[in-house]
Amino acid sequence: MARGDHIRVRRGMYWHHGIDRGDGTVIHYDGSPRRPNGTVSIMTLETFCRGNRFEVVSSCPPEEAECIITRAESRLGEAAYDLVRNNCEHFATWCASGEPASHQVRRVINTLATAAAVSFVAMSLLSGPSRPARG
Repeated sequence: MARGDHIRVRRGMYWHHGIDRGDGTVIHYDGSPRRPNGTVSIMTLETFCRGNRFEVVSSCPPEEAECIITRAESRLGEAAYDLVRNNCEHFATWCASGEPASHQVRRVINTLATAAAVSFVAMSLLSGPSRPARG
């Protein structure tokens, strides 16, 4: 793990994301489904991990570390957490790449869309063939 790395830790059914500052602290969006009023803040790596093992999502080339840290620090104190549009993964991905994204949100949306399509097809099959209107 190095300064500017995008890291994540398992929190039950989801991953929590942050940016390693290289000094034993992490900048992250301190929000969750249970804490919707989160803010971008700094905490120790130990507190961030809560006893769980972290993973490096993307390693930061040394020449990009300052840019990534500057991006992360520019949003310290921001309180615009949104589970679907501006969560910890959006934040960390934006810091690391300049583009916000959340694979977790995308996966849930795709799963819901697939379930809706399957449900529609099943209902269509169960209702039988359509009959022409009598006129």
